[in-house]
Amino acid sequence: QVQPVESGGGLVQAGGSLRLSCIASGSIFGGNVMGWYRQAPGKQRELVATITSDNSTYYPDSVKGRFAISRDNGKNTVYLQMNSLKPEDTAVYYCVVLIGGYTYWGQGTEVTVSS
Repeated sequence: QVQPVESGGGLVQAGGSLRLSCIASGSIFGGNVMGWYRQAPGKQRELVATITSDNSTYYPDSVKGRFAISRDNGKNTVYLQMNSLKPEDTAVYYCVVLIGGYTYWGQGTEVTVSS
């Protein structure tokens, strides 16, 4: 069983930065993918970034160049550095771990970007 736990959300002004962290408890070894999704009020959950166990990353166009995902395999931790934040980045951000054919979700951390 893997349990991701997010931290680092909060309130920030437009143009500011935040760094989210996610520690995944349990057995994480071999090939896996860690990542972040977000869900804004009234909208569908959307992918923000992913990183594989060999550090290949993916970003959708909406955050490319502003967000950076990284991981520390020794600590089972994934980070999301968010720069140049916009009000439309306001959402609950969820950490996700994909391993062994299973997907594990965290409870989410709220990010609010004021204009």
